[in-house]
Amino acid sequence: MIWHPMSILGGSEKEIHIQSAQDEFLYTNKGHKIIDAISSWWTCIHGHRNPRIMEAIRKQTESLDHVIFAGFTHDPGEILAEEILKTTNNDFEAVFFSDNGSNAIEIAVKLAVQFFKNKNHSKDINRKTWIRFTKSYHGDSIGAMSLGGESVFTRIFRDLNFPSKEYKSPDCMNCPWGKSPSNCKVECLDEMEQDLKSQSHTIVGVVVEPLVSGANGMVFHEEKFLQRLRRLTQERDIVLILDEVFTGMLRTGEWYAYQKAKIQPDMICLAKGLTGGSLPLALTLIRKEIVEAFRSENLNHAFYHGHTMAGSALACSAGIASLEILQETGKENISRLEACFHSKKKVLEERFRHKIKNLRYLGAIFAMEVVQDIGPDEYLNPIGRKMRSLAMEQGVLIRPLGNTVYLTPPYNIRDSSLDTIFAVLENILEKEFTQFP
Repeated sequence: MIWHPMSILGGSEKEIHIQSAQDEFLYTNKGHKIIDAISSWWTCIHGHRNPRIMEAIRKQTESLDHVIFAGFTHDPGEILAEEILKTTNNDFEAVFFSDNGSNAIEIAVKLAVQFFKNKNHSKDINRKTWIRFTKSYHGDSIGAMSLGGESVFTRIFRDLNFPSKEYKSPDCMNCPWGKSPSNCKVECLDEMEQDLKSQSHTIVGVVVEPLVSGANGMVFHEEKFLQRLRRLTQERDIVLILDEVFTGMLRTGEWYAYQKAKIQPDMICLAKGLTGGSLPLALTLIRKEIVEAFRSENLNHAFYHGHTMAGSALACSAGIASLEILQETGKENISRLEACFHSKKKVLEERFRHKIKNLRYLGAIFAMEVVQDIGPDEYLNPIGRKMRSLAMEQGVLIRPLGNTVYLTPPYNIRDSSLDTIFAVLENILEKEFTQFP
């Protein structure tokens, strides 16, 4: 048997067998067509089997598939690293390759720890603790889970995690302090700032998903949160790592969410969308100050970390093609999606104001909560499974996070497919959830 990810082994749901895919469509072995409204876990940003990406991979197979990346290099890797750094306006000095988002996070965490070890300053000797936020998710490996908030993903494994201090996540749709973006002074960071006055010498770093915390409910926050967080960390020599695995590659409307906030993090992590969903690839981008702490003839200052398939020439070629597509049509497509989301949001709010709440969108992300008093607003709320099943019956793939229904479609999805997706959501809300007027 195959043990599928995020699956309930004792459940009644059967896996849907996909035979082929093209653009935003999946085709089952029974001949059914499904619109992929989530880009298959946010990866297929140009749709499935994009011709340019497929051709780039095919062409690369004619010369080099893969070579150990320790002590070797190749053109696709060099070109991809150079082009990625250009998209950041060269805010970063170096690119470290891996193959998934969790690994990119683990690399950043290890680099931050060793950065202080290599500097060997007496004031940094007690830096062993990390800061994490309640509604955050950074992956399923132990280090990544150590930095995630308390959730179904992490709570069983807390005993394995390294030391961390948890603070409330910013949540601008449900502010714990009752603030709105117009009168917010980023009170959600007051407690942290107070603690840092006496504890900053014990903190290694902070990891945060910028602007949108994805897997724990598509939780949005304002740019000023990131700006204040950057000031707090910079003043106290704390490493700031931004998890742009989800928000990178134009997902929020800019190449990277940190650019919208006009800040300079110490590292960012990239993965989803890098190759347009074709092959596994992840990158950790590192600022010059951190890189310089590793430039040494001292063998103990080297970063002894590597992954077997890091820098796959095939994946790098796919990444180059994906970047080219984004450079040519990415922002135009994101603007089109935002215009669609704006109009659909108004329709949904007018028709179903008693059944849904917190409608929001940013770039290629649309999200809302279904109002149902049958469980908490979190991943295990049964509304998610019900909505997913009902949408699938009508040919649309969504994967709600509990009662949070979200859309992250391919950037180049057809307008007609967008209309179908929203028509299906409206149909479900109208016919299936009837206890509200």
